[in-house]
Amino acid sequence: MHYASIENLAKSFGIRTLFKNISFYVEEGDKIALVARNGSGKSTLLKIIAGLDTADSGTLWVHKDIKVIMLQQDTAFEENKSIWDNVLKMDNPVVKVVKEYEMCLEQEADNIEKLTDLMARVDELNAWSFESELQQILGKLNLHHLNEPVKNLSGGQRKRVALAQSLIEAQLHEGKCLLILDEPTNHLDVQMIEWLEDYLSAQKVTLLCVTHDRYFLDAVCNEILEMDEEKIFVYKGDYDYFLEQKSLRQEVQASELQKDKNIFRKELEWMRKQPKARTTKSKSRQDAFTEIEERVGQRREETEVSLQVKMTRLGGKVLEMKKINKSYGDKIILKGFDYTFKRGERIGIVGKNGIGKSTFLKIALQQEKPDSGKVNHGDTVVFGNFNQEGLQYKEDKRAIDYVKDFAEFFPLADGGKISATQFMEKFGFASEQQYTPLSKLSGGEKRRLHLLSILFLNPNFLILDEPTNDLDLQTLRTLEEFLLDFPGCILIVSHDRYFMDRMVDHLFAFEGDGVIRDFPGNYTLYREAKEKEARNPGMNKPEIIKEILVSTPAGSPGKDMKEAPRKGPSFKEKYEFEQLEKEIPALQKEKLELEEKMNAGNLDYDALQKAAERINEIVSSLDEKELRWLELSEIM
Repeated sequence: MHYASIENLAKSFGIRTLFKNISFYVEEGDKIALVARNGSGKSTLLKIIAGLDTADSGTLWVHKDIKVIMLQQDTAFEENKSIWDNVLKMDNPVVKVVKEYEMCLEQEADNIEKLTDLMARVDELNAWSFESELQQILGKLNLHHLNEPVKNLSGGQRKRVALAQSLIEAQLHEGKCLLILDEPTNHLDVQMIEWLEDYLSAQKVTLLCVTHDRYFLDAVCNEILEMDEEKIFVYKGDYDYFLEQKSLRQEVQASELQKDKNIFRKELEWMRKQPKARTTKSKSRQDAFTEIEERVGQRREETEVSLQVKMTRLGGKVLEMKKINKSYGDKIILKGFDYTFKRGERIGIVGKNGIGKSTFLKIALQQEKPDSGKVNHGDTVVFGNFNQEGLQYKEDKRAIDYVKDFAEFFPLADGGKISATQFMEKFGFASEQQYTPLSKLSGGEKRRLHLLSILFLNPNFLILDEPTNDLDLQTLRTLEEFLLDFPGCILIVSHDRYFMDRMVDHLFAFEGDGVIRDFPGNYTLYREAKEKEARNPGMNKPEIIKEILVSTPAGSPGKDMKEAPRKGPSFKEKYEFEQLEKEIPALQKEKLELEEKMNAGNLDYDALQKAAERINEIVSSLDEKELRWLELSEIM
């Protein structure tokens, strides 16, 4: 069934063109991800399709029997009404009776007569399956105390209420709807995201979504629409396939651009000669020149990020947290937490929403005092704190002036430096965007500017609280490449599993009641360990961790990605290859150092034996890693 047609849509705000002449179609069962730079008009396009905005030109057709349901980034609620009233505001007899039944259970459980009557009405309307779905959605999104007014909720809770509202309305229409989700994973913890993945994959729903979560995108979507250069490009496949095809497209465009530039130079010479006789033929040539001039002017060359950071020197003492305790009333956040951070550590923090992750970061930064214990900062530590509060400014200045308030230049490892303008270009701010007032930037652009302004300060200890929220996928790749080359310490709170798998080498897992587990691996390995613990309750945790770390290839995110027709390496393979290229030289160096010590003749018998055993371990490990490196190098 044909659900929607979008033909030649165009939209501008003042002199800024978001898109023009874009066309695509939505068929029943499609699960489409919309990918584009922040500020390219993704949310605007979704609102036009949902009937919440209008295009400047073009045609939008939606099947008359299809209901369009949209989750916006900022949903408007009836503030004084309860969660119940906002979630179940649909004018439908099934919704009304289920809502009344649930409220009776919560408020009048002892009113047996009323409860029996409501159960009979639910039976009549065959509404038990809807009631079951309702309970599942609310439970998995951790929405309780449903009589609480929406005005009392936090930003994350409001986002979950809006998501529940959209999913419940879609369920009510039994698949005869187009569900539009704008960044549905923002403000969800990892368990909620994984549930949402499974839920949307299993549902017979037609979906159009914007998401920066690559694991979510690959698990849920079967088609990618890219908005680029004010146009739409369609890719039938997963994110790896999209990257491969986009790269091929850019190669073709670069070739065409070079050809156009050569023609443009020749035609420009002809135009400058100003021929006196304007024949029909010369008029045609002028028109052709105008077209090619426009093409050359519109084309832009992609800039790859390569920033070798000259980091401020980090001394031996970095950050110490000694016997930290913190609670709010009966809620325990930290219970005797003790850790000394070392140079170069990359630590991820995971746990459910509301468990105290952001509080932990504030205590580490000495922005909040613990109930007991000590936090000590090294003398040379320069913190870069990217928090959830976002871009803070009093004066509505231009973006480039905001960055220059921090510094004019960014130092590089080779002794050189790049200007604020060049640094902004690396993070996707074209020269014309740099002069945009802060108030005119989109939500994602403000997040991107906030992030780059912190990195521009050249810190040696980065603390990142949900850095991936509202960032487009291209900026995420930029950030990842920057962080992979970053030589300092990193402490990250994020629900983006791919980002965590790639960036960190061990975790602080907040497991509730002040318990923080130091896990020697990334998120996917931690999840595997938790699943194995659940299946083998008699097996102790160190044995499980050892078994998982030994059985998983070094550096592997451990995440099974959907297979799609592709020639190049997957994200997982690229990541593993990068890790092996670091680990193999390190092991070879350690082996050489041990051999030199043994040959020097200064070691006693016990030390010699330990060195020999370690060399055997290294040789065995090198054999495995080098074999795997050869396999991956063929793919690369």
